[in-house]
Amino acid sequence: MRKEIDRKRNIQKAKMSKTLYTSAGIISLIVIIFAIGIFVYGNKNAESSKIADLSSSDITSLVEGGGITSKQAGSQIGKSVNEVKEESNTLVVDTEKENNSKKNEVQQIKEQTTTKTTNSKDVANKTKEKADEEEKTKQETKKADPVFSMPVEGEVIKEYAKDKLVYSDTLKEWVTHAGIDIKSEKTTIVKASEEGTVKSIKNDPRYGLTVVIEHNNGFSTVYSNLLTAEFVTAGESVKKGQTIGTVGNTATFEISDESHLHFEILKDNVQIDPNMYIK
Repeated sequence: MRKEIDRKRNIQKAKMSKTLYTSAGIISLIVIIFAIGIFVYGNKNAESSKIADLSSSDITSLVEGGGITSKQAGSQIGKSVNEVKEESNTLVVDTEKENNSKKNEVQQIKEQTTTKTTNSKDVANKTKEKADEEEKTKQETKKADPVFSMPVEGEVIKEYAKDKLVYSDTLKEWVTHAGIDIKSEKTTIVKASEEGTVKSIKNDPRYGLTVVIEHNNGFSTVYSNLLTAEFVTAGESVKKGQTIGTVGNTATFEISDESHLHFEILKDNVQIDPNMYIK
């Protein structure tokens, strides 16, 4: 019986000891948690005190200068003041670099545009200068129309009649006449009416021995019914008044007419009235 009582007492003592140990553990845990809470709370107060020491202007400067919104600024409270300042400075530097980069790009575009504009103006000026030089050269090269003189002295016995008919004593019919006939005796000296180059010396089946001289601006002169043309050769340059031959009687279409020189002036290979150009 006694043993049973002792056993029960031992069981009760064991339960009490267990309860005491459990209570002590719980109390210790509570104390530890409380201590940790006090430590954390103290740190937060210290950080809040540092942030509170910043003036409103400092906070505004950090927010505006760093490009940070009010919401973003609020999220920085848990960070140290130095971290906030460093991040703000970094943002400012990055912003300045980006702005400088954009300024450089704009400057490069302006310089390229200016260069292209300058080059275009230079090309236009050079083109205009070249055109002006070419026009000036043309004007200098172009010479005035030649002024012709009578190739022989004498009376005009048959006028220019390209657009009307005149009577031919040789052919006994009415015909056109593309030049003028200047009365002159045989062997009379025939002179170049204007300076030029001898184009040809030939025997024409209608107008006999003929010399053709080319002049400036598409003009040419024809001297026909010659006796001789031994004073010049084809391709030779002649001066105004230079002897080119003598009057003869070799024109079969005008053989019945008085002794004369048949004379023509052409412009671009078309016969024109010599009286309009002889001075």
